[in-house]
Amino acid sequence: MNEMTRLAPADASDLWPVIEKGLARDGEFAVRDHLAAGFPVYYSESDTPAGLVVKEYPDGRRELVRHNRNADEVIRSL
Repeated sequence: MNEMTRLAPADASDLWPVIEKGLARDGEFAVRDHLAAGFPVYYSESDTPAGLVVKEYPDGRRELVRHNRNADEVIRSL
């Protein structure tokens, strides 16, 4: 049984610690897998300005972007 199935309904509002733990454990694998499949990934770093994210492409290029539903607004290449 994993942590998600052990959560009682009363604990359902506090899933972030479980999600963060899973990302710490499996996040790097998921990122590598996504890039290998030819898709970009989005993330932030400690110095990423508020409202912006880093977009990394499978070829290693990185851009600082503002992400919205219509398209990414490229702020600058990194």
